[in-house]
Amino acid sequence: MPTPVPADASADARPALPRAPAPADARPPDTRPADARTTPLPADPTPAPHARLAAWLRAHERIVVFTGAGVSTASGIPDFRSAGGIWDRYDPRRFTFSRYVGSHEVRAEAWRMRRELWGQRTRPNAAHRAVTDLERTGRAIGTVTQNIDGLHDDAGARAVIELHGSARRVCCIGARPRSGTPAGCGFLAPADWALARLEAGEVDPRCPRCGGIVKSATVSFGQNVDPAVLARARERVLAGSAVLALGSSLRVQPAASLPVEAVERGASLAVVNRDETPLDARADLVVRGAVEHLLPAAVAAATTPGDQPSSPPHHMPTTQRTPEPGRALP
Repeated sequence: MPTPVPADASADARPALPRAPAPADARPPDTRPADARTTPLPADPTPAPHARLAAWLRAHERIVVFTGAGVSTASGIPDFRSAGGIWDRYDPRRFTFSRYVGSHEVRAEAWRMRRELWGQRTRPNAAHRAVTDLERTGRAIGTVTQNIDGLHDDAGARAVIELHGSARRVCCIGARPRSGTPAGCGFLAPADWALARLEAGEVDPRCPRCGGIVKSATVSFGQNVDPAVLARARERVLAGSAVLALGSSLRVQPAASLPVEAVERGASLAVVNRDETPLDARADLVVRGAVEHLLPAAVAAATTPGDQPSSPPHHMPTTQRTPEPGRALP
């Protein structure tokens, strides 16, 4: 039988009940004297990642933004290396520039792929808008992007160089271009021109001016970057005092050579990416994480009362015309 407790016994004399274990992340008890507990406990001395990025942004005034596929993944555009992306359904080895030029069947397959994707509407995400806000503060002098989706333009950025072209346009590359270099007649049209012909039953649209091969106005595997565009991008990067690399693996050449040359000439480099890059060791700042979360917080923290955007930040309500949504394309 249990031991009876006298009726007049105090509660303190009752048997103690077992205590539940404290959660693993519970804060340890404050054992300081009662008169000292009004002083807060010491804070974590390590700044948050966005705070470190904000400090870097405040320290530089001529920043060139260099963006890769990781900036657009939050808009629903998977990069080429992600599971579930476009290359799970199509073999990228079939779409080299030389195969496209040499095979009617490859071109027909490429147009089927683009027709499938042209119906996917995408919009700028918080990372694109933060790049625009940084440009509007005057700290960023422009953007060089490896992306072909046009979402920086949709976000309102005014100084964008599309190093690998634009999937929103098509162009003539000539009847038989060689050595990975287009040799077309100059025909250039919106992507809707090709879409209309595909919907009319054509499987391999040809140039209406010279009869040459028509291709998306993007740089394919094995295709040379337009030398004039590369020169403009190089000039832009070297004009800055710092390079902010966002969502790029920094492995694709010749694009990845631009931040390297800037660093060799004395520019500061900050890398924001989910994964490691070959340039991490040469960067003054490396921040791991999602660009769409880190950059907006950093830009907001770096913007002082005297350093406000010249026009309202893109994420705030304005009377500006809403840009047409982009289209997700490989």
